[in-house]
Amino acid sequence: MSLLKLEKLTKSFGGLVAVNELDMSIEPGEIVGLIGPNGAGKTTVYNMVSGEFRPSSGKVIFKDENISRLAPHSVVKKGLARTFQQTTLFANMPVLQNILLGFHMKSKVSYMGALFSTPSTRRTEKKLLDEAREIANFIGLGDRQYELARNLPHGPQRALEIAIALAAEPELLLLDEPTTGMNVEETSEMMRRIKQIRDRGITILLVEHDMKVVMGICDRICVLCFGKKIAEGSPKEIQSNQEVIKAYLGDGACY
Repeated sequence: MSLLKLEKLTKSFGGLVAVNELDMSIEPGEIVGLIGPNGAGKTTVYNMVSGEFRPSSGKVIFKDENISRLAPHSVVKKGLARTFQQTTLFANMPVLQNILLGFHMKSKVSYMGALFSTPSTRRTEKKLLDEAREIANFIGLGDRQYELARNLPHGPQRALEIAIALAAEPELLLLDEPTTGMNVEETSEMMRRIKQIRDRGITILLVEHDMKVVMGICDRICVLCFGKKIAEGSPKEIQSNQEVIKAYLGDGACY
């Protein structure tokens, strides 16, 4: 059974068709890349999968359930989380507090329990704090957990955004250009972290412009051009695909 399946997924904005009848599937345990030139429709796909946009037509099937009409918070509860192109953090809060906020979907602390700090509430809070520290250590921020998010360099800020997504305990994680703005060393570290996330049992859909990253960690790659899928296959197959080469060189397919 596919973990995620897109069936004829389409999104139009007025007369512009941003995504055109996209068929795509992701199996559990895969790292799948979604690539294409600027304006190809990649972020629009992410926005439909995560509930930010409703499809004009077609379906988003997650774990055999149609989630096409669900709001973003409901999609997260189903087990699907995402990051964004632009880093979205609570800048004036420490790293650990940012990660703790990622647990809000699964926290079952009642209003009265929080108000009176009941033993059950204290146990839950301690458990979440321990889990947040484990995620901070895993993502490489264990020694910066009390540092304000705004004081982190760019690379650790991107890592923190992924840590917040991991706190939601997703089965499928959508990463939107996780290595943007990183130097070579930071990019290499992020590639290693993404593989480790997959090793924890989390399936990954990756949008990324750095082809070394895509070719280095993805099991399969889907290529979009003006909202249509023009190729799908292994990294080796994609590298030698003439339609993909045309799309990126600009001599016919996309420009």
